[in-house]
Amino acid sequence: MPSLNRIFSKYKGSLRSLRIVYYINNILNARKLRHNAALYKKHGLEKSIFGKISSSDFEQQSSDIPWLDRPNAKEALKAHPDFQQFDAATQEQFVHWIDKGFLILKGFYKEEEVDQLNNEVEGLLSAQKTDFNYTGRKIMDAHQISDTIDSYFKNERILKILHFIMGKPIHPFQTINFIEGSEQRAHSDSIHMTSEPKGYLVATWAALEPTHEGNGPLFYYPGSHKLPYIMSDDYETGNSRWKLGGNTYKRYEDRIADFIEEQNLKKEYFFAEKGDVLLWHANLLHGGSSITQPGTTRRSMVSHYFCEGVICYHEISQRPAMMKY
Repeated sequence: MPSLNRIFSKYKGSLRSLRIVYYINNILNARKLRHNAALYKKHGLEKSIFGKISSSDFEQQSSDIPWLDRPNAKEALKAHPDFQQFDAATQEQFVHWIDKGFLILKGFYKEEEVDQLNNEVEGLLSAQKTDFNYTGRKIMDAHQISDTIDSYFKNERILKILHFIMGKPIHPFQTINFIEGSEQRAHSDSIHMTSEPKGYLVATWAALEPTHEGNGPLFYYPGSHKLPYIMSDDYETGNSRWKLGGNTYKRYEDRIADFIEEQNLKKEYFFAEKGDVLLWHANLLHGGSSITQPGTTRRSMVSHYFCEGVICYHEISQRPAMMKY
């Protein structure tokens, strides 16, 4: 039975807002949700694994937070027995992660590796084996149909670093390939892909060509990962019992814009070279700049990873995440 998510990948209509559609999809994909039964019980969540779920279902904030988010993180980092296994540049980036909420792996992929990935994406598009979703910008989960893309998604060197900074086993969840920049307003990934306890999501962004002022470089707000998570209860979603609010995501983006101003956060840009990889925290505020040179490309690949043993869901649509184990 095909996932309704795939059927709706290009659909923009009102059915996207009906909770019953997501409920039916959950039933059809029961095997990807069964693991939640034990996790719900562990966290005292007394509800169906097929129903809606949001941060408001968790009355008390968990004391379990990622180890590099804790007050003694720098001391714990340098005392960790695996810290010395990494080269000096990577060690320095781990400290940067604690302070800024992201780290950069310069020249992580060789030019021929990047070319191979670009050629694979172009080939899939040309053969009509994949396409952009309803946004017109995102190629979702191409790793599911391409062993080449899957090998980058599950790169052993990346997984080793992710496992170290998260302190839990890593579960590869989602890939997004871009040809052009996203031009997406500032947001935290945790509104889209959420974990309980919070913070057990991590993302990577691989530059598949250089970025510059004209092709919509990534931007981020260093240190914003230390601020409170903005969740559905923190803005007017317009949600009802039966439907999601028609402008719920725009309202979220507006709330984030206000939050950035309230906190006096300073924007920085990532001008990447081909092969650079950026890793960022679940709550780092970031986005894509406007494309000021029309027609320019900004090829890239985003990968999202949940940690194992946590509840995974989507706060914006209030549905459980489909996990393959």
